[in-house]
Amino acid sequence: MALIDRHNKIIKTVELLRTVSVQELKERLEVSEVTIRKDLNFLEDQGLILRTHGGARLAQDSNRMRTLNIRKRENPELKRNIARKAATLINEGDTVYLDSGSTCQALAEELRDSKRSVRVISNALPILNILADCESISLHSIGGSFRREAGSFVGPLSLSNLTDYQIETGFVGTTGYDAEGVFSSQNVIESQLKKQVLESSKRRVILADSTKADIRAFSIFARPGKVDILITDSGCSYCTRLRKLGVEVLIAEKEENE
Repeated sequence: MALIDRHNKIIKTVELLRTVSVQELKERLEVSEVTIRKDLNFLEDQGLILRTHGGARLAQDSNRMRTLNIRKRENPELKRNIARKAATLINEGDTVYLDSGSTCQALAEELRDSKRSVRVISNALPILNILADCESISLHSIGGSFRREAGSFVGPLSLSNLTDYQIETGFVGTTGYDAEGVFSSQNVIESQLKKQVLESSKRRVILADSTKADIRAFSIFARPGKVDILITDSGCSYCTRLRKLGVEVLIAEKEENE
């Protein structure tokens, strides 16, 4: 059994049973105890499970991340303006990646309403739902393990499937960024996927309103040289500094007819 397949079986078993022993996993997967322990250590490092005495249980964020619905209601005008600006970077026939998060969700709504013919790859269930009935869009999900609190698919399968695509522009959200050009997420497994998206994309774009400035969350996914464009609003105080670090900063303005 391939490593990724084994990891996914372990995750699914833990999700189903909530807690599982090394012995039970050994019998289910027909591999050695040493192999199971190595797998569990790896998955714990990814933030997917928590090790227990003699086994593992499903990981739950200790800080109880805010749900996507709550985040969507925060700064809606800023996010809508950023989404409109981001949409101007997308041409007919492009292949783009839309990350999980409320600003990328706003971008999905822009694409739906524009009826632009593009290929969209995403790990976010809300985005897949927004674009599901849009006939002009070729829609692709990267699969993986579902994180309900974020509405996103993550994990080894997501990372593996992502490498099968050639992406013109990857649009990625962030928990925070700072004057040193460091972009970060509060969740390790989300951060790993964001990093892979940036590595797989010809053009790498971060969508973040100015309320995310001066925040460095737990897990760093990008530093200067790994991001081409930051789309933000006029409240960003780091524009000059970030431009000196090689990041093109685009300011999303409110439309005059609003």
